[in-house]
Amino acid sequence: MNSELENLSVEELEALVAKKKAADMAAREKERKAYEAERNSAIETLMEEGKQLAVQLSAFKQKCHQAMDAQAKKLDEYGELRSNSKGGFSITHTDGHLRITRRRDTTPYWDERATKGVQLIKEFIHETVKKRDLKLFAILLSFLERNKEGDLEYNKVMNLLSHEDKFDDPKWKEGLRLIREGYSNTLKGYGYEFKTLAPSGHWEGLTLNFSSI
Repeated sequence: MNSELENLSVEELEALVAKKKAADMAAREKERKAYEAERNSAIETLMEEGKQLAVQLSAFKQKCHQAMDAQAKKLDEYGELRSNSKGGFSITHTDGHLRITRRRDTTPYWDERATKGVQLIKEFIHETVKKRDLKLFAILLSFLERNKEGDLEYNKVMNLLSHEDKFDDPKWKEGLRLIREGYSNTLKGYGYEFKTLAPSGHWEGLTLNFSSI
């Protein structure tokens, strides 16, 4: 082969190299098109099935709304729904092995009064508690930590409020009052939990959250 190449002119060698490059490019282009066709087919198939599932899930959730709304009215008439219920409740099958819970999902909001309340409480615990009890100081301060969105966390604030009778300081009392008054929440919607009682005695949830499967 080498002797054959040696006998070729420069023009012939260049033509041979160009032909090889063209063949390589054609092969790569063929591979690219095959890959993209397979990729696009997978995307289109999954997307179409995803759209169908989204429609089915939306219809199912609406069906849950209607069924649980009707059940809530019956429970209210029957006297088994708490008078202070704001929409969340559970119903359990007679055999005790199936349960559906309607969860009231809300978004907490803390206004400027809560911000002022936090300021007063921080002043109090820095001025008074820190000097007496560093451990308690750290605990109380942790209740005022904000999440990634910069908001107070409901459960932590409720823990803080549960300690109201620990101190009589005006800043402490006023701070807690402002936090309590500055809190409100808005209803995002209702979530649903479907559970089956396992032989172990624990309730196992039916996973409808795609990312949790």
